[in-house]
Amino acid sequence: MNNVRAVTERGRELYAGRSREEREAERRERIVAAAVHLFATRDYDEVTVADVCAEAKVSKRYFYDHFLDRADLLFRVHTAQNAWLLDALVAAGPPSGTVEELVTPVMHTLTRLLREHPDRARVIYINAPRMEPRRRGLLREEAVLLGDLILRGGGTPPDQRLFERAVLALVAGATELIIEWVAEGFTEPAEELAGHLSAIAVATLAGTVT
Repeated sequence: MNNVRAVTERGRELYAGRSREEREAERRERIVAAAVHLFATRDYDEVTVADVCAEAKVSKRYFYDHFLDRADLLFRVHTAQNAWLLDALVAAGPPSGTVEELVTPVMHTLTRLLREHPDRARVIYINAPRMEPRRRGLLREEAVLLGDLILRGGGTPPDQRLFERAVLALVAGATELIIEWVAEGFTEPAEELAGHLSAIAVATLAGTVT
């Protein structure tokens, strides 16, 4: 066998210098990248498994090695994009500060990342039908993360339930503003929206933490 195409190294079969596991991971990444692009630019019902495979340049056999069907792909892609965004927002929050000092860098990171990755933004906020239960669950996850961030400053909510509801209201309202911004094609500067979101956050949470 041509040892450029396939060789054995310490018991692992390599093809063009890559293991089977590496090739599988690379194909999965291509499928996900193709799905993000297609789900962002078309209606969900217009995207077929064949479309995703053609965009990713893989066969359907390889698609079904990783995903059950199109719905499973959408769920996994949507989950992964949200995890990517939330991880970045958690990392952007400073270890302590006032509410304004804590939320401002998070809002700026949020709008910057969405503007820099419009396909991901549309998958997260726009083109994810049949995901309403998941969306509502994510709102609550985001509210918990934001609440934890705000309490980094050492404050204490006099009324814990009021604080939790204020944070959830903030996250839900911010989500609607972001959906509008993404749907309109990011025409407003990201920094302007981030400033507005920060101001809204400070006003919404005023008096909920002492």
